[in-house]
Amino acid sequence: MKRRMFTALLTGSAAGGGLFGGWRLMAQTAANEVSVVSSKFEFTPDTVKAKVGQPLTFVLTSLDRIHGFKMPELGVRTEIIPDRETRVTITPQKAGSFTFFCDVFCGDGHEEMSGTLIVEA
Repeated sequence: MKRRMFTALLTGSAAGGGLFGGWRLMAQTAANEVSVVSSKFEFTPDTVKAKVGQPLTFVLTSLDRIHGFKMPELGVRTEIIPDRETRVTITPQKAGSFTFFCDVFCGDGHEEMSGTLIVEA
């Protein structure tokens, strides 16, 4: 019985990209994902919804230049670089509205570049 289980684990891990790679893949796909595109002075979409206690992955891309993505109330800060995907996963622990914004100056209108994460119970 143990030998069959070990063989099954090895076979499954080879198909899944390594003994722990399969587990990592399962964790990534278990989270909800939302694509957020940044461009000069805007995030699209600018409103994102999530549920308390459920992981949410922001898949961030930029169409034009380096932008920042900051959500201070949830301790999030990263840069969004053109031609590269940036992933940020959070698990909100409380309901409410949380502002995210660009913190890398991108010209006149930069101060308008923000969005809202709405976390529902």
